[in-house]
Amino acid sequence: MMDLIIIFALILAIIFGFWTGFTDAAYATAGIIATRAVKSNRAILISTVGSLIGMTIFGSAVAKTIGTGIITEGFASGEVIIATLLASLIFDVITSWIYALPISETHVLIGGLIGAGVASGGWAIIEVEGIINKVVIPLLTSPFIAIIIAFGITGLIIRAFRNRPASKMNKRFKRLQPLATFFFAVTDASNDAQKVMGIMTMLLFYYGYISEFIVPFWVVIVSYIAIALGVVFGGWRIVKTMATKITRIRPYQGFSSDLSSSLILGSAAFLGIPMSSTHISNGTLMGVGLTRGKKAVNWGTMRNIIWAWILSAPLSAVLGYFLYHLIIVIA
Repeated sequence: MMDLIIIFALILAIIFGFWTGFTDAAYATAGIIATRAVKSNRAILISTVGSLIGMTIFGSAVAKTIGTGIITEGFASGEVIIATLLASLIFDVITSWIYALPISETHVLIGGLIGAGVASGGWAIIEVEGIINKVVIPLLTSPFIAIIIAFGITGLIIRAFRNRPASKMNKRFKRLQPLATFFFAVTDASNDAQKVMGIMTMLLFYYGYISEFIVPFWVVIVSYIAIALGVVFGGWRIVKTMATKITRIRPYQGFSSDLSSSLILGSAAFLGIPMSSTHISNGTLMGVGLTRGKKAVNWGTMRNIIWAWILSAPLSAVLGYFLYHLIIVIA
């Protein structure tokens, strides 16, 4: 029975990784598709290759945060992990696929883990300091940081090319945009794959397959492949929301948005902060849009997205709590 629980939990983690990549295609390719810098298939190829390359650059600091900084080590049983992943997937699929809203898999995963963890061991096992420093503070500040950085980089580009024809400027940045998209994909996948790595390593550590929290190499490979395969199939409905319903962007703005996102996500990966690519990519799109004034941003769409952000972690936590008790009864 224990082996079946472990296998099922590992399969769910891989499915979650695939789904994360599936929806992340929207974040990594929205800018380049919106500006028509390349065709959709080529954009997905760029994103897929970038997703796989990420494993050769970044370590496992985010994985360690997920594995040791949310709930106390030693409480990540198969039932806790299964409840966490089911809660994350159920909430994420309903919100991102049915309602086509870009949801943060980071925060539904952390919310589900907190809910399932509390159901298993009570509030005492929650790592409050870790959650505040590496989840709550980034959750509240990252969209604004993204807006400011993207706004600043876009402003610098406008100033540097102010005496040149707009057509020539856009043509130049249309050629540079695939490179920025590639870097975005590298940093995005690195952050997200490490979340899957963290969950799988928690499980292996709990059942004694590893003696300390060090991510096995095969877990790294499986996590990145799951993300990359998800990117290949891509969530095109979410791409449409990201690429057309937040703001209209030109090639230099798409370049600025992707470059800003990659700088923030890359820094977060090195620092071990499980950053939400959803928050970052939406924030940078808003930042580049605001360089053309407040009316350039579709605030109605943004309002819906923000509400989804606010509700995602608490609702997935509640779902994770009840799913844990249901799994215990069934098992």
